[in-house]
Amino acid sequence: MHGRVKVRTTEEERERKKKEQVLRMRAYRAAMTRIQKKRNAGELDDELLGLTVQILQRNPDISTLWNIRRECVLHKIVQLEKAAEIPVTPAASADENAALEGEGEAGGEKGDGDKEVVVVAEEKPTAAELLQGIYATELGLTEQCLMVNPKSYNSWHHRCWTLEQNPQADWQRELQLCNKYLKYDERNFHTWDYRRYVSAKAAVPAEKELDFCTDKIKVNFSNYSSWHHRSLLLPLLYPNERHDRPMSEHKLKQELEMVLTAAFTDPNDSSAWFYQRWLLGGGVHLDEPATVAAFRCWPHKAQLGLKKPCPELAKIKIQLISGEQNWQLESWIPVNQEKTLWECTHSIDIDSSQAYELEVGGQRLKLAVHPTDKSIFYFVPPVAASSCSEELLTEMQSQLQSCLDLLEYEPDSKWTLLTSALLMRAIDATTYHDRSLGHLAKLEQVDALRNGYYKDLAQRWTVELALAKWPQAAQFPQLFEIPIKSPKIPYNQYLIVADTVGQNEESSSSVEL
Repeated sequence: MHGRVKVRTTEEERERKKKEQVLRMRAYRAAMTRIQKKRNAGELDDELLGLTVQILQRNPDISTLWNIRRECVLHKIVQLEKAAEIPVTPAASADENAALEGEGEAGGEKGDGDKEVVVVAEEKPTAAELLQGIYATELGLTEQCLMVNPKSYNSWHHRCWTLEQNPQADWQRELQLCNKYLKYDERNFHTWDYRRYVSAKAAVPAEKELDFCTDKIKVNFSNYSSWHHRSLLLPLLYPNERHDRPMSEHKLKQELEMVLTAAFTDPNDSSAWFYQRWLLGGGVHLDEPATVAAFRCWPHKAQLGLKKPCPELAKIKIQLISGEQNWQLESWIPVNQEKTLWECTHSIDIDSSQAYELEVGGQRLKLAVHPTDKSIFYFVPPVAASSCSEELLTEMQSQLQSCLDLLEYEPDSKWTLLTSALLMRAIDATTYHDRSLGHLAKLEQVDALRNGYYKDLAQRWTVELALAKWPQAAQFPQLFEIPIKSPKIPYNQYLIVADTVGQNEESSSSVEL
């Protein structure tokens, strides 16, 4: 039996790990107690920094310790700045020279054979060098911590904070660090976020960043972060003048071709499908002004419906104009939780024989007279799809056919079903309406965990089509018939111009607005 390695039993291994955990917990508590005592006493010194290092190298996600390190770093910076402001006085220099001369006399006279000893004073590091040393220490610690946990929010944040403090930060080195970490894990969104921060500081051209994204996507199609980074760069490099597409149509066609190749490589991977869905969207611009969907004004109040939420509507100038007269519409109050429907009270004598315009943030809209009560209103239905060139339309039709061909072999592919429905709406929402709803109905079965989402999407598309046809109806704008049965009506802000919102023949109930 001698000479054989003893293999621990499961119980022995469990007991050993338990003892190690107890020892680590004791060491952690002792270190944390010591840290808190020194911090409370105002002892922001090297010992305190060393104690935090011992813990952070094992667990870099303790926010308190990073905050303490920042306090220590700021304290050191203040001390260095104070030391740099104190000049060396002449008296002090004279005393130092006298002391050196005394030392020479005490040594006696040199003989003929004695060698002259020249004492060279060691150069002390300057305040600037000491400061750079502090920053280098913090950066080095974050690198060690990121090796332990590359997705540590605290480590990345502390690195950004350190670089912001340093006016001589080496941004090119940080870019190389990003490349290094993305080689370890090309899908780490923390590194991608940090790269966006660093590339902005280093003034990296957007074209170069786009090439970097393309290289990463070629290595691995299933890279959400790279697709997302690409979606931020393309609108800057290839802007769409009408803002109804994410980018110019020529570049959009190229992107659709590329993403279809990625999606068909692995139809079950969602990253490329998500990016294609963004490409088919209408383009989101957060800085564009509030877009009016509907408006109605009575002598005592006004209601305003917006296409998208606008929490800061109070900052936008809104006025009613008729000839040389104008009325400021202020003190708007949100009516719904989404803040797409607003209301304000006023006192305006409306003359239905006059022409009126609504100005919202510099945008002027012509108002019509309501046939029921002589109020004035504005209405524009939601747009299901943006206009496009023949070239882009041909590409989308080709992609739709490719998706339909793939569904013949994989009829239950949820991403192909959803994308084909979105392509139908992008091509012609009216012509493909029933067929796209059929795909959503199939998705409710294939992807049962998200059937509520598909039902909601189907209701929105149905109401969109009804609103698009409403201006041509004989009952417009007095009556709008809801084509769905739902306790919550989508696009409710568009219905403020209607006197009555009624259900279709399947339901006898109606709602008075």
